Amino acid sequence: MTMAGLNMIQQALSIYDQDLRLVQCNRRFRLMFDLPLELTQPGARFEDTIRHLCISGEYGPQEDLEEAVRLRVEKALAFEPHYMERTRPNGRVISVEGAPLPEGGWVTVYTDITDSHRQEQLLRTRSELLSEQLLTRAEELAATNRQLQATNSALEEAKRELTGMEARIRLMTEMLPAHIAHLGPDRIYTYSNRRLSRIMPGRPAHIVGLHMADVLGQQAYQKVRPHLEAALAGRAGTFEFTDDATGRRIRTAMTPAESGAYIMSMDVTEETQTRAALAQTKRRELAAQVTSGMAHDFSNLLTIILGLQSRLDRMALPAAAQELVTATSAAARRGGDLLDRIATMTGGRDHRPAATVWSAFLRDFATLARPALPDAVTLVIEDEVGAQRLWLDPGMLQDSLLNLVLNARDAIGEAAGEIRLAARAQAGTWLEITVTDTGPGFTDRALEQAMQPFFTTKGREGSGLGLSMVFDMTQRAGGQMRLENAHGARVTLQLPWREAPRPLTPGLALLVEDSPDLRRSVRDMLVALGYSVIEAASADEALAIARDLPELVLILSDLSLAGGTTGLDLLDALPAQAPPLCIMTSLRADHPLYRAACARAPVLQKPFDQGHLAALLSPKEDRT
Repeated sequence: MTMAGLNMIQQALSIYDQDLRLVQCNRRFRLMFDLPLELTQPGARFEDTIRHLCISGEYGPQEDLEEAVRLRVEKALAFEPHYMERTRPNGRVISVEGAPLPEGGWVTVYTDITDSHRQEQLLRTRSELLSEQLLTRAEELAATNRQLQATNSALEEAKRELTGMEARIRLMTEMLPAHIAHLGPDRIYTYSNRRLSRIMPGRPAHIVGLHMADVLGQQAYQKVRPHLEAALAGRAGTFEFTDDATGRRIRTAMTPAESGAYIMSMDVTEETQTRAALAQTKRRELAAQVTSGMAHDFSNLLTIILGLQSRLDRMALPAAAQELVTATSAAARRGGDLLDRIATMTGGRDHRPAATVWSAFLRDFATLARPALPDAVTLVIEDEVGAQRLWLDPGMLQDSLLNLVLNARDAIGEAAGEIRLAARAQAGTWLEITVTDTGPGFTDRALEQAMQPFFTTKGREGSGLGLSMVFDMTQRAGGQMRLENAHGARVTLQLPWREAPRPLTPGLALLVEDSPDLRRSVRDMLVALGYSVIEAASADEALAIARDLPELVLILSDLSLAGGTTGLDLLDALPAQAPPLCIMTSLRADHPLYRAACARAPVLQKPFDQGHLAALLSPKEDRT
């Protein structure tokens, strides 16, 4: 249809690519220059066409044919816009207008302007009253107008290209998982890719023309302000801060500009949580290495002491000596308990998250905690989370909260008092749990050192490992812990907010595994569970399938994939509407990558059978 239209116009048109080969021409081009058919076919060489025109006399007599061809080819290779008018050997006058293309090559339009020239000549001969100068100016004006038309066409094409480029750049910036903006020296936003509300919920999406303090709020603005002033002064920098309104961790890079500064901000909350969990694991491994040898020797010594005390206990000793034997045995047993707690702190059990109904968890916890409190102490539970199904380690969290409640009980002592446990969701980022008591509160020294092992304010009655174990368990889950005084002691735990995966209805599943044999085995299990299966051998292949198949209900991926990528890399690259991703791995439970995966998705340990796979895809609620 396009060629039919081009063949209807009265101008000749040709398009050559960057290699000077014909891309397309219309019928008028062949007729105007009387070209043979082979020179008007796509792929015909420009050099051959010029040689034919020189031979046919289109450019007049030529002393050196090949030199004339070479000069015209070299001029064409420059790809410069041009406009000219020339008289052909047959007496016809044509205008030649050429414009380069962005991809290389050029398009040329040839227009027969013989009639226009004749009219100008007629005007010259019949208008004796007009001065020669006026005629000359009219001719110059006509030629200038034609050149302006050619220039305007080139400008319109450039404008179209720039508009398209701007649209593509804006589209790319708006698809990035980061907020990109420009601030003027007056702290007013002049550009934004409208992603701020995704990075920091609660902020407006349209912020151009607004002051930074009004957009972020005074609390967040004061944290950002010193770095912004440095950027406006010409010093680039990258920093992280916690947004108090949402609890999210934000990483921001500021780059000076000629007028103001560019800002890029990303939500690194999950990365920070995983980093904290991995750092705590490293600390635990180091502590285990340091203490394992001493604990072994100390355990042997305690065994010897208890054996000797048993022999003394069987002897006929005076009452005073018998009391010393009993006290020594009790001290040795207390040392054994201390060794067990050190082993728990340095080795500990694995973090085992499970689907947990929060309200049921709190009911079970209250059943365990209340009998341990004296009648004068009341346990009050305030729950703003409700029956949410959360992905957390119920056993580890129950141990932590029991430890905090018993510590609060000891702080209150014999007096009447209250222990209050409150739970709420913080901006979809944290599960925040606070335990407050009406006791005397923490001392200044306790606020600084209470989370360190062996620090205690209970004298000989305390081991100094209670709060440090709670801190350790919280860190292993990727959370954080805070101590403060508020009409008594207050301990705040913040755990990553992870909603538990819902039991899946069988449908189309994507299996990502680089081993063909293992992929075949897992596929058979999925099919037996009622799933239809599509396979991928790499993260790139899986990502392309996930983008093209919105009907997927499950992605089951190996943690270690071909090419050095991981299942977590695939998880980060998936689109927002992607289905749940479950991970399978043969890595040990103490491997850092295994722990990082557990913090972000359900994990299935290899080897597994169909029963294990069914339990992962349809998790039962853990109420304890």
